[in-house]
Amino acid sequence: MPSRISLSRLFVPLSCLFLLSGTVFAQRASGSEFGPVVSAYLGYLSNEQEVVDDRASRREITALYYRRNSNRIRALRQMAIRLARQSGNDYVPELEAVTLDEMGTLFENPPKATAFRADEIIANKFRFLAAVHSAEVFYIFARLDPYEQAELMQRQKRDPVALSAGAGTGAASGQGVGQTTTTRPRRAAPK
Repeated sequence: MPSRISLSRLFVPLSCLFLLSGTVFAQRASGSEFGPVVSAYLGYLSNEQEVVDDRASRREITALYYRRNSNRIRALRQMAIRLARQSGNDYVPELEAVTLDEMGTLFENPPKATAFRADEIIANKFRFLAAVHSAEVFYIFARLDPYEQAELMQRQKRDPVALSAGAGTGAASGQGVGQTTTTRPRRAAPK
């Protein structure tokens, strides 16, 4: 009888260990290369695509609206993945993707898109990231967080000539050559 009791004492912990290791293995096998924040953002974009697909299936939206929004979601996904891979951080800024004819939704006086440079600050609110070709050309902007906006405003008060004068008017206004932006560091996700 003592051997059955000792065997059952050994069996229960081993079975729990086996079940837990299977769960961990399944999470790693199905898990993405990104942390929880980036994964959540990509999941949000997938949900948005499902909503657009559903509305199209019920004929609530036009084919043009469906294509544009599907392409916009694809462009945002590409940019989020690119940012996460480049930085190695589990962080996605608030992204905006607009076509050339939609620039007025972000800017009072839409700037010329052909003059945009990567990491250029526009209208003290957005940082231009890139133009992404997803059937259409989408201009991707990251909205500046309040800390970046406050720092930019302080820098403009100190040295208004160094930053372009059109920064508040919606005109394209980038950094001077050799100027670096200072942003607060992002916390990397544990691996």
